[in-house]
Amino acid sequence: MWRCLCLRDGWRRLLSRPLGSPMASVRTGANIPSLSRAYAPLAGGFEINLDHRKLKTPQAKLFTVPSEALAIAVATEWDCQQDTIKFYTMHLTTLCNTSLDNPTQRNKDQLIRAAVKFLDTDTICYRVEEPETLVELQKNEWDPIIAWAEKRYGVEIASSTSIMGPSIPDRTREVLVSHLASYNMWALQGIEFVVTQLKSVVLTLGLIDLRLTVEQAVLLSRLEEEYQIQKWGNVEWAHDYELQELRARTAAGALFVHLCSESTTIRHKLLQD
Repeated sequence: MWRCLCLRDGWRRLLSRPLGSPMASVRTGANIPSLSRAYAPLAGGFEINLDHRKLKTPQAKLFTVPSEALAIAVATEWDCQQDTIKFYTMHLTTLCNTSLDNPTQRNKDQLIRAAVKFLDTDTICYRVEEPETLVELQKNEWDPIIAWAEKRYGVEIASSTSIMGPSIPDRTREVLVSHLASYNMWALQGIEFVVTQLKSVVLTLGLIDLRLTVEQAVLLSRLEEEYQIQKWGNVEWAHDYELQELRARTAAGALFVHLCSESTTIRHKLLQD
């Protein structure tokens, strides 16, 4: 049974709604008591309402999320939209839609296998042979993260300069599969999303486990590119835009994972403050 939150207009300032934008709120369903805040059971989680209309997914399913914190985060994302709704900036909403509609019809095991498969082409496991300065940079920046992951999960993760890539032991895959199985389906959607952004399972685990910040994980995933930029210069606006976009997507994915693992509700006092 899920508990659902109704936000009074006075509290909606927490969502920083720009004037003239769609009013997003988290609602409990019909027949709400005349209280500033009320809870009511609703199968499926927390609804998101836009100007009193229920939000739907692309497949016309009722847009419901599993935690109060995620509901408020999605409402905030909508409240940040102004004259034009820019869906490409709404990464949390997109991830929720994917989780609800499951357009590829994958089950939990398939999601896990898809994420772990990135080990074969993990960014930080592929090394260059030259120039020496880049070889040293990769060693200094990537080796500590691999060492952390090996110790954290009790596995072996090799690196290689071969085009065939590193040889990943079967036990390493089994351990990581078992670890990812502890996450729910929603969180796994977020994890796979981050893996595809960073092109690295190891960096994703470091980010989700709070070993790395978003900025660190993104920088490490772009280490060779940043090296080339330092050497040859930056393409005006293009590289900066790509960097900020990657940070935004990675941050949204990591936040999504943590909010989908959040089972508590926000206390009344926090909403009033």
